[in-house]
Amino acid sequence: MKYYYRVMLGKGSVYAQECIAGNFVGTDFGINQDLANKLPDEWRAFNREFAPIFLKLHPDKTKVAAGLACGALWTVSKGIKKGDIVLCPDGEGHYHVGEVSGDYFYQSGGVLPHRRPVHWFSQTIGRTEMSEPLKMSTGSIGTVCNITGHNVEIESFISGVSVPKIISTDETVEDPSAFAMEKHLEDFLVKNWFQTNFAREYDIYQEEGESVGQQYPTDTGPIDILAISKDKKTLLVLELKRGRASDIVVGQTLRYMGYVQDELAEESQSVKGVIIALEDDQRIRRALAVSPNITFYRYQITFKLVKA
Repeated sequence: MKYYYRVMLGKGSVYAQECIAGNFVGTDFGINQDLANKLPDEWRAFNREFAPIFLKLHPDKTKVAAGLACGALWTVSKGIKKGDIVLCPDGEGHYHVGEVSGDYFYQSGGVLPHRRPVHWFSQTIGRTEMSEPLKMSTGSIGTVCNITGHNVEIESFISGVSVPKIISTDETVEDPSAFAMEKHLEDFLVKNWFQTNFAREYDIYQEEGESVGQQYPTDTGPIDILAISKDKKTLLVLELKRGRASDIVVGQTLRYMGYVQDELAEESQSVKGVIIALEDDQRIRRALAVSPNITFYRYQITFKLVKA
């Protein structure tokens, strides 16, 4: 199976042109050693070895930052396979598209020294041409994110054959039409965080003033929003469902909470969860009854016409 990734080429795409001209993608994170014999098949094994190294090199960083850095380093170096597709923004509103053509190599002294060779296609994708769900996915914070759920749309750009702009890729949503109508929910919540009830107690997780809590990667999929309490004692997992959500989302949220507890939380920190959806039902209420650390919220939308 072919997978699709958005890869940032340096902060703000500062190395995009060099990578495109040199036919590669890469990462750095201050790990200045050849990793050719240090890339296990499972990313958590890599993180166990290199997260402490990262934290030693960057003593001001947190486990959350170490997890992001090492996860991205492993994904670009090992997780992405030959034949997979990468989309890389150039900082000017376009995404360059390429196929990964070889295995990891280390370029000592070069920018983004942990590299993969790439065959770049002639087509670029304008951000304004993308569907809103693809825009949101490619706009996620972080060095690399999996956007395979949008493979049909991406292939349409590569082949030049158009597809519908509204696509539902979330199997846990029972009402795809509601998903389409509510595709802006996550983006809206992030942009309007300080107007929500959560903002009184929590902030979306940040590193160096940059939000890294949106679409935070885990071994069972990305967390929609990872937040932290203002007193730093609680990590909050928010799972958003654009429509009528199945009770499957409760188990999904618990898996994310377990990951945060095991991999990210300090010894003094607790973990809580929030599910936000258009509707609750008896199944979700039953599941939540035995999940006291998860709170459910319904959202409402107001649509009003105003005569000019």
